[in-house]
Amino acid sequence: MINTKTIFRFLPTFGILIFLGLYIYTTTLYPGGSQADLNSVGYDWRNNFWCNLMSEKSMNGLANPARPVALLGMVILCSSMTLFFFQFANYFVNNRTWQLTIKIAGTIAMVSAVFIFTSFHDVMTTILSICGVIGIIGIIRALHKNNMTFFKVSGVICMTLIGIINLFYYDENLIMYLPPIQIASFILILAWTIGLNFKMKNGKMLGR
Repeated sequence: MINTKTIFRFLPTFGILIFLGLYIYTTTLYPGGSQADLNSVGYDWRNNFWCNLMSEKSMNGLANPARPVALLGMVILCSSMTLFFFQFANYFVNNRTWQLTIKIAGTIAMVSAVFIFTSFHDVMTTILSICGVIGIIGIIRALHKNNMTFFKVSGVICMTLIGIINLFYYDENLIMYLPPIQIASFILILAWTIGLNFKMKNGKMLGR
């Protein structure tokens, strides 16, 4: 029988799966318009960004009915990821400084992510990227100490992807290619998170 502790431990995974379901659903609600064609109809997976789904109006100028669901999905995702950062730090890390670093950086990153749909999008994106990388560095350090090579290498890949996303975003010649890269990176990072969540077995701390 599944107990309460087990359910709580896997809340990050449940939250991520709910977010993915809502993400797919919101794309069916988006009226249209993308960076490639302002008059296009519907959500274009190759040319629309996730933040387009959270905008008050779609890029073609119509009211965006996807917004409430997209915002709900973002809150669920960021809450789940914040919980993950805390769980990971408590489970894998004994060093007090690194525990706090992972928790604080992770929390700031996720709070800023909730507000990327506002007029402070670029600022929030920068904070998200910087704090996200700091949090991942702390996670990679813990994975190295626990000899979890696969997840350590995967973490380095995730951190590299964050850098690539920022490179493409801030380069006007590359931003047109960013949406599919953003989606692929999203999937890999969330899969990595779920994988680590499943490593949290029996509630026994492994870190040093």
